[in-house]
Amino acid sequence: MTPRYSVCIDIGGTFTDCVVAGERGLDIYKTESTPPAFERGFMDSLSLAATESELDLGAFLRATGTIVHGTTVATNALVEGRTARVGLICNEGHPDVLTLREAPRKRAFDWKLNYPKPFVPRNRTCEVRGRIDARGNELIPLHEADVRDAVRYLQRCPVDAIAVSLLWSVVAPTHERRVREIFQDLWPNVPVTLGHELNPIPREYRRTISAAIDASLHGVMPAYLERVEGALRDAGFTGSLLVANCIGGMMTVEEIARRPIYSIMSGPTLTPVAAQALCNEPDMVVIDMGGTTFDVSAIRSGRLIVTTEAMINDDLLGLPKIDVRSVGAGGGSIAWVDPGGLLRVGPKSAGAKPGPACYGRGGDQPTVTDANLALGILDPAYFLGGRMTLDPEAARTAIAPIAERINLSVEEAAYAIHVTSNENMIAAIEDITVNEGLDPRDSYFVAGGGATGCHIGEMARTLGIARFMVPRLAAGLSAHGGLVSDIRGEASATHHTSSQTFALGAVNETLLRLRASGDEFLERAGVPPAQRRFAYAFQARYKYQSWEIDVPFDDAPLSESDIPVLADAFHQMHERIYTIKNEADEVEFTTWTVRAVGLREGAVVSHIRDRTSHRSLLGTRQVFIGAERAFQALPVHDASALGAGESVTGPAIIDSRTTTLLLHAGQRATIDDQGNCCVERTDSAPRTGSA
Repeated sequence: MTPRYSVCIDIGGTFTDCVVAGERGLDIYKTESTPPAFERGFMDSLSLAATESELDLGAFLRATGTIVHGTTVATNALVEGRTARVGLICNEGHPDVLTLREAPRKRAFDWKLNYPKPFVPRNRTCEVRGRIDARGNELIPLHEADVRDAVRYLQRCPVDAIAVSLLWSVVAPTHERRVREIFQDLWPNVPVTLGHELNPIPREYRRTISAAIDASLHGVMPAYLERVEGALRDAGFTGSLLVANCIGGMMTVEEIARRPIYSIMSGPTLTPVAAQALCNEPDMVVIDMGGTTFDVSAIRSGRLIVTTEAMINDDLLGLPKIDVRSVGAGGGSIAWVDPGGLLRVGPKSAGAKPGPACYGRGGDQPTVTDANLALGILDPAYFLGGRMTLDPEAARTAIAPIAERINLSVEEAAYAIHVTSNENMIAAIEDITVNEGLDPRDSYFVAGGGATGCHIGEMARTLGIARFMVPRLAAGLSAHGGLVSDIRGEASATHHTSSQTFALGAVNETLLRLRASGDEFLERAGVPPAQRRFAYAFQARYKYQSWEIDVPFDDAPLSESDIPVLADAFHQMHERIYTIKNEADEVEFTTWTVRAVGLREGAVVSHIRDRTSHRSLLGTRQVFIGAERAFQALPVHDASALGAGESVTGPAIIDSRTTTLLLHAGQRATIDDQGNCCVERTDSAPRTGSA
């Protein structure tokens, strides 16, 4: 039987989003997240989708070919310290790689900053004798007795997983492999991550931290995915379960279980993928305001931006990933007043339990959602399409202590919370644009997230943004990205060369080997040869420069004429990131990467929006206008009744089942043929502070 449905489920801190592609096009369903048993919320969202499709869960799952899962389980485990205990094997004399890090470049002169603890403490770090040099020569043989002693010691600690990171293993991995063999002989059940296999780059800290993080998740992700897969199979699912990764695609369950580090921060990386599917704009800023965080990413010249500087807590992730930056500015972010009397919003969140005060589930802290309800932006009777009723009085009661502290009325305090949240999000947008030499006004904005529509109009006015889109499935933009993304994996290797003495033959041999590894990955994922594609990248720096950047290039093998093209690509990327370039400088290439892509065809059924004969105007709603310090009756339109080509001019509200868009004066929203709200500024200059 040909599958009727494809599904992507993205679990957030507050809600679980389920986007279904089926006979009716694309539909979104939202249920509450259920920490720590996230698999329960996962199945709840499928049950809701089945009910809305007029099927029982078993029949719905049997008619579903693919389920893609974006999850925060790994990220949450790291943030909350609920990972496996890791033992680290390193070279004699080098036990402090994770302590010293890379001499942190941020906040270097903050004398109040406590030096962060290493990811693996010294009492779980074991040194072994043996040494490989930078050319791959064995200077000191591996002392296997040291490894056996380390096994016995770590068994007593105890630890749950092992990370091995030895000097220059990226050039000659024999010592690391032998360490694993000894562990497998003496301690067969302990998972072992080798640095040179996971992240073969020359930088010791990054290779070591990525190996340690990966090892720490071996007790988390495989167990979670086993529970999810078991629940699906028990309910009748016979299709393919894929898991989102941090490089803008997905992997099989087996691949993620083998390399769980790739599941970190994976859900947000699907958001720019969705934006690419919705728009043909070459330069975009993609924002996503959920219940807990606000995520920002960028697309430049049609390409997703990859960063090598992603952080998790106080450590680098160590691996290149899609550049998505997060701040604690979601709908559940809690407002508070600091000792100096300043209003703050976030980063602490009310989460799914108890949630904002207006949910009526025991929460009593004022959140952004409470503020938006008190301002009249949200309809208390139509939250999640009416499946959940909000309590305006509970919201006002929660905000009242804040109002008293800052000597404002409840409504003015709610507006102050709303505006402060906007400023937090604007700062995150400027971090990925202005701070990197880019003018946000030159980009098209795509606003995802269930709460973003309440804020994007005023943020656009403040930033001077002339055009932006609020997608029809804005509340599940990450989940939408899972339906349009491809299977992606990558393989890397170190081969140091330069633009002046480029080792063409050796580099091509490296790229050929990496492509073969990518082919093996796609073969394991069941991707037919005709649907396999390969993308290429290198990490490089100017000679004597400290840090590399990731640069994509078009194809391999390379020829002599490609060498200046690679150098020029580096210069252009360096200028984009740092605003300067020096084309006279020698470029050093250190690491080469092949990204394997398995194209997924026919996963999504387009949702074509026709003009409707229904009246979209539902009436009016009293909304507090900040500049006037008063409520004003704004027209409210039903998003589902707006057909392609129809427009709404602000000030107005457009309500849908899963999001609310507040249009300000001087803004006009036009519905495209997919049902997305495409907003443009109609006045000559941005204004702030009023609808």
